[in-house]
Amino acid sequence: MTAAALAGELKLPLFTVLYDGMIGKLMGETASRMRLVFDAIAVQRGVYFFDEFDAIGAQRAGPNDVGEIRRVLNSFLQFIENDNGPGLIVAATNHPELLDKALFRRFDDVITYGPPDPEIARAILQARLATFRLSVTDWKPVLEAAVGLSQAEVARAADEAAKAAILSGTEEVGTHGLLTALSERKEAVV
Repeated sequence: MTAAALAGELKLPLFTVLYDGMIGKLMGETASRMRLVFDAIAVQRGVYFFDEFDAIGAQRAGPNDVGEIRRVLNSFLQFIENDNGPGLIVAATNHPELLDKALFRRFDDVITYGPPDPEIARAILQARLATFRLSVTDWKPVLEAAVGLSQAEVARAADEAAKAAILSGTEEVGTHGLLTALSERKEAVV
């Protein structure tokens, strides 16, 4: 969500790096494909988003250290160190403790998001459902149901409530719809 917001505010295209197309079976193949990504970053302005970054950014001396992934990380570190392109590189992970410490020196900012407080959760729900009639008379149970969910999960619950409303033939999202969607998100997270 942050990468999309940055791209929108900067009026730049958002490019998401997909690992399934980048990681190869042969030694050196992944680093070669990563070079193509950084060649694009060098010439094309945009926000380049590496999601689930722990897949390639895991600690090199960790217990699950795999030689090829270590070489990929070394290549990434070299590429980002030499990057002078007009693009913005954003990486995200739910497991920062798995990341190699050298990565933290290569990025200008590290932003940690905790669970949203009730005010933020309500703002997320209202923003995501701005095009619907929102009929919530008592926000307390809705916000209690959102406790423990991330901002992304709260937004996804709002999207699910909207989808349920559309499928039922209405443009109204009420307390019951939000409670159901938030409950489903909690079950999916566990």
